[in-house]
Amino acid sequence: MNKPWRKYWSDRPVATKLMTGVVFTVLMIFLSNLLLYTQINTLIMRLNQVYSSNVNLTELSDSLSEVQGYLYRYLEIRDYDSLSGYYRASDAYRALYEQFPEKASSNPIRVREKNIRYMSEQFLKTADSAVLAKRGMNIERYKEFYSEAMRLYDFIGNDITILNEQQFQSNSASYLALQRALQYMEAISLAILAVVFLIALVIMLQVTGRIVAPLRNLAELARAVGGGDFSRKAPDPGSEDEVGVVTRTFNNMVDSLNGYVVRMRESAEKEQELIERELMTQNHLKEAQLRFLQAQINPHFLFNSLNAGVQLAEMEDDEKTAVFLERMADFFRYNVKKGTEDAAIGEELETVENYIYILNVRFSGEIGFETEIERDALSYRMPSMILQPIVENAVNHGIRSMESGGRIHLSIRKADDRIRILVRDNGKGMAKEQIERILSKGATPHEDDSTGIGMDNVIARLALYYGEENLLEIFSDGPGTGTTVALNLPQVNPNGRGASQEESEGSQRIH
Repeated sequence: MNKPWRKYWSDRPVATKLMTGVVFTVLMIFLSNLLLYTQINTLIMRLNQVYSSNVNLTELSDSLSEVQGYLYRYLEIRDYDSLSGYYRASDAYRALYEQFPEKASSNPIRVREKNIRYMSEQFLKTADSAVLAKRGMNIERYKEFYSEAMRLYDFIGNDITILNEQQFQSNSASYLALQRALQYMEAISLAILAVVFLIALVIMLQVTGRIVAPLRNLAELARAVGGGDFSRKAPDPGSEDEVGVVTRTFNNMVDSLNGYVVRMRESAEKEQELIERELMTQNHLKEAQLRFLQAQINPHFLFNSLNAGVQLAEMEDDEKTAVFLERMADFFRYNVKKGTEDAAIGEELETVENYIYILNVRFSGEIGFETEIERDALSYRMPSMILQPIVENAVNHGIRSMESGGRIHLSIRKADDRIRILVRDNGKGMAKEQIERILSKGATPHEDDSTGIGMDNVIARLALYYGEENLLEIFSDGPGTGTTVALNLPQVNPNGRGASQEESEGSQRIH
């Protein structure tokens, strides 16, 4: 019978075992406390009753004095209030002394209580007779009755005093006995609580030990497995509870991990090759995207510009035509050369200056161009053909429609770990909705008389090059207030590394 019970208990869930142990412990503590509370409460009640008899005698004496007082007052002044108080006090006194026994007893206290009851009855009868005689105006009779009543009053008071002393002595002895019993009960209570605590502690240690020991063993084995030792296994506890299930699952997991590690070692080289191929594919894809984005040069701009050079050659001398054609050659040579490369910010600035020169030759110098350059920032790298499309956009969509006074201001400076580039125009400005549409879709119309590189191209190439979004911002207070395009570019030095710190080493850039 013992083994089946142990098997049944070991197969119970862990929560059931813990709950059983806790409930049994709490039940033992509750029952022991209930027993101790009952015993102590009984002793306290007996202690409270010890001196209740003395209290009752004091109340009896006070009630007797009240009856005598009302009796004397009525016999003196014969008023209604004194008579009512006498009858009320008499009833209260009668209710008190009737608690004393009528039967004879050998107990001295009971004998004196019986005497007090008998004399109290005689006292009230005599007092009633005195009241009746007073009401009948029989002076001699009520004086006789009052004298007899006072004699009984003195006897009763004397007996109450003696009885009070007797009961006090008896109660003192009982109090000392109950006090010793209460102290004994306190010692017994502490002993019982200590025994119950030890029993509960042993039970909880047994219950938790059978649960914690296998788990501790599993924790040690888990550390060993984490260190790469797959040869060790946990002993099977032989139970069907959660601990047994976890132990067997752990052993199966170790076997699976061992096989998995072997397979992983065999496939590691193949997987590494696949990763390298994937990275190469991504690099080629990004390079192809850059090539595609940077190849969008509208041939109309080239044709119109060359036509302007021919017209200029016919109208002007050879020197000015040579300068114009040289600037044109530099502009397109830069575009072809830098089609798949990045460039120094100084090179981008030079291209913008060539572009503005070409436009001013074509349109008789109607574009005012100002620069505010921090020379230390010109050696940092950025994607090619970024500044020129921004300036071109300011010309075509900002100041082209102005009759005169169109100006573009370009500033380049260092700000902390960034390069801050601002392109401002005093043109027709933009509405908030138009700015949001450009930044979300890069939607700026291409015109025949442009390089064909729109803001969508610029935003896309900035994101590809730096690996960051929102590098370009557009500000305008509305129509007629001009527009500012701001670039906040990370500092990239000629070696392709962050100039302020080396933290950009791991980020991939497409050049």
